[in-house]
Amino acid sequence: MLKERRMAAEQVAGALFEAESAIDAALSKTAMLAGVMPQLRKAAGASALIGQDAVERASQAIMALAEARRAIVETHKELSVVQGQIGLGAVRMAGDEGDKPPPQGVETTRVRMRSLRIAS
Repeated sequence: MLKERRMAAEQVAGALFEAESAIDAALSKTAMLAGVMPQLRKAAGASALIGQDAVERASQAIMALAEARRAIVETHKELSVVQGQIGLGAVRMAGDEGDKPPPQGVETTRVRMRSLRIAS
């Protein structure tokens, strides 16, 4: 059973790290796009009015990606709690880069739930 849990955790960890990397790459590339547009506009001698809407849209995309990054970081924290709940708390997942801070603001103790009954 432990072997199966570890294999499942490794698969989830791999998918998580890929998602984190993809969001970081998208954020970086979008920031580069937002930065290069004003430079090229100025180099072309065009008015500051040219491309303003595109700069604003790229900035909105950066904000959306920052929100996505926050959500994936929160997912990572939640999965760290799950890792402990399934008895793999001391196991370091392949691809986990560097030391990470302990989970904060997330309940890390196990809670025994009572069975739900259908009310009549």
